[in-house]
Amino acid sequence: MTSIFNTLSHYFTFPFVRYALIVGVLVALCSSLLGVVLVLKRYSHIGDGLAHVAFGAMGVATALRLANQTVLVLPLTMACAVVLLWNSQHAKIKGDAAIAMMSVSAMAIGYLLLNLSPSSSNISGDVCTTLFGSTSILTLTPTKVWLSMGLSLTVVAVFVLFYNRIFAITFDEGFAAATGLNTRFYNLLVALIVATVVVLAMDLVGSLLTSALIIFPALSVMRVLRSFKSVVIASVALSVFCAALGIILSILLGTPVGATIVVVYIAVFLLFSLAGLFLGRTRR
Repeated sequence: MTSIFNTLSHYFTFPFVRYALIVGVLVALCSSLLGVVLVLKRYSHIGDGLAHVAFGAMGVATALRLANQTVLVLPLTMACAVVLLWNSQHAKIKGDAAIAMMSVSAMAIGYLLLNLSPSSSNISGDVCTTLFGSTSILTLTPTKVWLSMGLSLTVVAVFVLFYNRIFAITFDEGFAAATGLNTRFYNLLVALIVATVVVLAMDLVGSLLTSALIIFPALSVMRVLRSFKSVVIASVALSVFCAALGIILSILLGTPVGATIVVVYIAVFLLFSLAGLFLGRTRR
C-alpha cells in the first residue's frame, strides 16, 4: 500500500497527470447529470449518435489542420443535435433511424477525411485515439484544460439553474407543455448540453465509449434508489469516483485510460445490480 501511495505521489508531481484527473472528474460530473435525464426520457441513444457525429467533425477539423479542434467540433456537434431534435418532431425519418443514418454518415466522412488528410503518418493510431481515447487525456494542454473547465462549469450551471424545468420535461412532457412550459426550448437546451458533454468526453474515453459515461452511472444508481434528486446526486458522486479510480488504475497498470474507466463503470454497475436484487428481496 505504501509503495502504491509513493508511486501515485510521484506521478502527481507531473502536470499532465493532474490535468487528466481534473478534466476526467469534470467530464464525469457533467455526463452523470445528463445521464439521468436521458435514461428516464429514453434518449440514451442520442449520446451515442452525437459521439459518432463528433468523430466526423474531428475528421473535418483534422483536414483543416486546426490547432484547437474543439472550436469546430463543438459547434458542428451542437448543430447536429439541433437537427436531430427538429427531425424527431417534423421529418419523415424519425427516431432511431435518423440517428443511425447521421451516425454512420459522420463516421464514414470522418474516417475518409482522416485518410485523405492525415495529421501524421500513423493513421491507424490517430483513428484509435479518437475512437477509444487512448492516451490523449494525458497530453492535455493548459488551454484545453481551461476550456474543459469552462464548458463543464457552464453545463453544471445550466442544469442547476433550470433543474425544475428539466425535471418537468423528464417525467411528463405533455403535462409540462399544457401548463405553458416551452418544452421545445428545454429539449433543445438538453440536446445542446449533451453535445457539449460528448465533445468533452472524447478526450477522456473516445467517441465510441462516450455513451458509457452518460448511461452507466444513472443505470447503476437506479438499481437501489428511486427519487429523481437522490439519483442525480448519487450518480454524480459515483461517476466522479469511477472516473478518478479509472484514471489512477490506468496510470498504475499502464492500460488505456478510456477502456479502464469504462471497465470500472461496468464493475460498479454489476455491484449495484447485485445490491438492487438483495434490497428487492429484503423489502419483500
